[in-house]
Amino acid sequence: MTVDVEYLKRENAWRWQAMSVRPDSKLDEVAARLVSRRPTYRAIEARTGVPWFVVAVIHEREAGGVMSANIAQGDPWNRVSVHVPAGRGPFNSFEDAAYDALVNCAPHASRWTDWSIGGTLTLLEEYNGLGYATMGIPSPYIWSGTDQYSRGKYTGDHHFDPEAVDKQMGCAALISSMAKRDPTVRLGATPAPVKPVPVAPKKSPPPRSATHAGGPIAAGGGAAAAAHQAGYSLREILIVAAVAAFVCGIVLRSKYK
Repeated sequence: MTVDVEYLKRENAWRWQAMSVRPDSKLDEVAARLVSRRPTYRAIEARTGVPWFVVAVIHEREAGGVMSANIAQGDPWNRVSVHVPAGRGPFNSFEDAAYDALVNCAPHASRWTDWSIGGTLTLLEEYNGLGYATMGIPSPYIWSGTDQYSRGKYTGDHHFDPEAVDKQMGCAALISSMAKRDPTVRLGATPAPVKPVPVAPKKSPPPRSATHAGGPIAAGGGAAAAAHQAGYSLREILIVAAVAAFVCGIVLRSKYK
């Protein structure tokens, strides 16, 4: 059975909005520990593009936060892995092993681009496997520690126990708790739109009156210019100019009689 990933994103986003995180002192303890390791996870983010807090919760779920363990499956990173994905390593460092897990191993988290809450939780679910999604039930890998999950768990590869209860904190509860401690835990964050700087409209110079800077002659030229700005044809502008000149002549004759 195939899983509609876009539907799963919407479902996970809805569960995130609806969830209540169960109070648990262990949750606070784990979240604080993961936040304290932000520089290490940030270094991995810089190499892979996977947000540091996503690396952190994968590390917790896959390896219990143990620094000598590979985030791919929890095996020691300085040995060849025996669990899925098997045959990886050995590596020179925790960071190198994490790079391999996020770049070279399914679901190739470094290629993921949707870091909205629905997209992030879906990537994390894919990281663990979509077996729960194919059954139409919430994944404990994501929802353990919240009211969205009660029981049912894969206790081994391809073995599902409907009565088993996941004792680890799920990714959603961990991210929620980490976000309360660290403002850099931001899901789906995008740069704020740049607010346009208002530009004052260019002011036109006041119209020149018939008695200012050239008197009646300037008034005639101003009338022609106004006609041009209004979209009149050249013929119409010439008529306007002629009429203005005629009027100016009458004014001048009457003025100097």
